[in-house]
Amino acid sequence: MDEIEVAILAGGCFWCTEAVFLELKGVQKVAPGYIGGKSPNPTYKEICTGQTGHAEAIQIVFNPNEISFATLMEVFFVTHDPTTLNRQGNDVGTQYRSEIFYTNESQKEIAGDFIKLLTEEEVFPSPIVTKISEATTFYVAEDYHHNYYNGNKEQGYCSFIITPKIQKLHKVFKDKLKE
Repeated sequence: MDEIEVAILAGGCFWCTEAVFLELKGVQKVAPGYIGGKSPNPTYKEICTGQTGHAEAIQIVFNPNEISFATLMEVFFVTHDPTTLNRQGNDVGTQYRSEIFYTNESQKEIAGDFIKLLTEEEVFPSPIVTKISEATTFYVAEDYHHNYYNGNKEQGYCSFIITPKIQKLHKVFKDKLKE
């Protein structure tokens, strides 16, 4: 029987992160949603105010025998900017923060070690601001957010912001992609 693990990552707009992680071998499901705030059952409209404390995030269901959490960390750090506090490109606010919500102690350790390595090797020109926090309740986003990129590739935001991330993923991680 296949093993299943869950990872929860916030790297700015969940349309971007969902589109990236859906492409990876071993990833069985990706759901956009909200985590890390105080409001129960938040809506997208509430999240956009920045007042709920939640981050736009994705919940990744994956088989660790096919793709490791460490590989998910590599992809995460290559496909978003972990050095901008509460911001990804033009998306500004606490809901767009960079944060790893670990679901077990191994993930916490791997994420911490990965950030330490990136910092020591000065991979980024500015300090990494990605937080590592224990996962709390993950609220799945409204249906219209699911697989948003693949249904709206011609939309301006998708073509200018997400498509370059997908192209980078295909260039850097081509051996990790689904057929």
